[in-house]
Amino acid sequence: MAPSILWFRRNLRLTDNAALEACIAESDSIVPVYISDALDSGGASRWWLHHSLKSLAASIKAQGGELIVRKGSPEEILSQLASEVGADHVFATRRYEPDASAQEHAVADALGDMASLDLSDDSLLYRPDQVTTKTGGAYKVFTPFYRASVALGEPPAPTPRPRSIPWFGSDVDSMAIADLDLLPVKPDWSGGLVDTWKPGEDNAIARLDEMAEKIAGYGDGRDLPAVDATSRLSPHLHFGEISPRQVWHGITAHAREHRLEEAAEPLLRQLSWRDFSAYMLHHNPTMIDQPLRPEFAAFP
Repeated sequence: MAPSILWFRRNLRLTDNAALEACIAESDSIVPVYISDALDSGGASRWWLHHSLKSLAASIKAQGGELIVRKGSPEEILSQLASEVGADHVFATRRYEPDASAQEHAVADALGDMASLDLSDDSLLYRPDQVTTKTGGAYKVFTPFYRASVALGEPPAPTPRPRSIPWFGSDVDSMAIADLDLLPVKPDWSGGLVDTWKPGEDNAIARLDEMAEKIAGYGDGRDLPAVDATSRLSPHLHFGEISPRQVWHGITAHAREHRLEEAAEPLLRQLSWRDFSAYMLHHNPTMIDQPLRPEFAAFP
């Protein structure tokens, strides 16, 4: 079989990574690549991304591979890379922001007949097309959306990190992560981030373990600024260092063991709020800069 490209996006982990698992099933070697592009915006977000990529690169290296890092247009770079290594598949995780969805179409067009773009869904508890009204439509209000999501049952269990991954063995040109210029300089204002946060897959899992011990006080404590009761899992989830399925099942298992099912519901509900945001973007891509209800466009 020809090698496949694993295009890391917002799934910077090796555990419960559907795109990685598809790569392993469909190819005899895997070229892992991260492409820094115009969607990598925001100072604090870029700081996090730098450290998350360092963590991912270290995990891949520990299993005998090398994360390829490039910067520019994903459609140009992926088509060039597919030609370089002879890949006939590019695997990636689907994103639901309109610009990211447009990017996926551009990549598929650029690859043409040379390689297919195969997208996986593991960034949400349920795909947007799984949660529908009784008439097959889309919800616009959270509470009925949440009830319909709960009615689907437990999300699939997360899959473990593969013990052995057939990384591509030949040299491929790569940038250093530091050369992406993601970190702030002159001035370096990231001291508070360094003191407060620990990016990376292993730290995300550790944070989930810590959060499991706080389930009992989450429902009330999350609204009190003086109490350290929030999950702090948001950036880990945003960059895909941990999957929502890992969080859901980790919290649920702890709650059942300690008879805290009712106390865990507010936290699990937040995962559905996260799903709902992606769901709304999927069904209403113009809501980025236009009102959901057209009559509000003229609101003074």
